[in-house]
Amino acid sequence: MKNFSLAIIALTMSIPAMAQTSPVVATVNGRTITKKQFDEYHLQNLKFVGQRKITKEVSLQDLINRELGIQKAKKTGTDKDIEVVAKQEDILFHAQISKDLENQFKNITVTDEDVKKYYDENKEYRSAHILFRLRAEPTPEEVKTGLTQSMEIYDILQKDPDSFAKYANKYSQTSNATVGGDLGFQPPTRLAPEYFEAIKGQKVGHISKPVRTQMGYHIIKVLSIKSYDQIDKNLYKKIIYDKKRDAMIEDYFKSLAQGADIKTNSNF
Repeated sequence: MKNFSLAIIALTMSIPAMAQTSPVVATVNGRTITKKQFDEYHLQNLKFVGQRKITKEVSLQDLINRELGIQKAKKTGTDKDIEVVAKQEDILFHAQISKDLENQFKNITVTDEDVKKYYDENKEYRSAHILFRLRAEPTPEEVKTGLTQSMEIYDILQKDPDSFAKYANKYSQTSNATVGGDLGFQPPTRLAPEYFEAIKGQKVGHISKPVRTQMGYHIIKVLSIKSYDQIDKNLYKKIIYDKKRDAMIEDYFKSLAQGADIKTNSNF
């Protein structure tokens, strides 16, 4: 079975069948998604760092997409395939996507011009960060404390930017704190969206205001920027391929949703 993006792979987390004692947050063609199922999936989703900003709406849409994919799969008979029958519904979900979109995936092309255009807008940065870590679902008090602590260090760094490595070593709650918070060069897809947006277009030496991601509050310093000639172009071709493929998958689910009976409860 072919791999899909993190946005799709995240759906492979097992969601056990629940007794209908939990409130319903959505129904898809009569099948329910309970609050308990949603809460467990959303918490799992928050632990993945990718290009998507994870919100409750995003997680619910994931579950709706999952149900749409499973229902379509059962209607078309993919669940009768020998290798698929023994697997969980998540695998069936992937099988249907592959069945419907595989030929389109094969026709995806990525040119050198695509790579150049993408890289002009999405540079590869070497950055360092000071992280004040938060739990996946922090309390308001924990959020306030993390922001206050990070702003205090940010204010110090505005006056003494050369001390960044020292404060990273002292305060950053990461394994790379001992090397001044240095993450090395990372393409955009390996950074949380909020993290990348905080440094996108900035010059070497820039120190960002505290930015919150799924991990907590980061203060980020730009250490270096690769030129186009220095990048791994095969890596960027794969990144662009994935983006084109993901756009196809998104359109696929929009098409399925148009013919489906979907109800959601906004209070989740």
